[in-house]
Amino acid sequence: MIRRTLAALTVVIALTKAHPLISDGGLGLGLTLGHGPLLTLGHAPTLVSSKAIDYYAPPKYEFGYGVADHHTGDNKEQKEVRHGDVVQGEYSLKEPDGTIRTVKYSADDHNGFNAVVLRQGHAVHPTVVHHQALGLTLH
Repeated sequence: MIRRTLAALTVVIALTKAHPLISDGGLGLGLTLGHGPLLTLGHAPTLVSSKAIDYYAPPKYEFGYGVADHHTGDNKEQKEVRHGDVVQGEYSLKEPDGTIRTVKYSADDHNGFNAVVLRQGHAVHPTVVHHQALGLTLH
């Protein structure tokens, strides 16, 4: 089955290269000759949306999320806003030493990427206890 599929794909690729009228419309879903389908690989192309995409509008978005897992101690947040070529945001996370690291950042064409790192709290490191050997030798 796999050999027949590979052979069919080889023929399709050869036909596509040899005949400039055969194309898949750039979708990679099927091949067409003129207006009708010549061969469909997988599913036939479907139209998801008839809405035109504006490639020239300035990008604009805003998002944020947070995690507070008391079981694992995983605590973090992030939020970001973009208007055109200007991005501003911040994220914070709990470090293993107990401090909270917050990074506030911005980026634009004029100033590049800039970040300010803040650390809150006091770092707590575990104390290491060394035990003396009992003087026993194991063979």
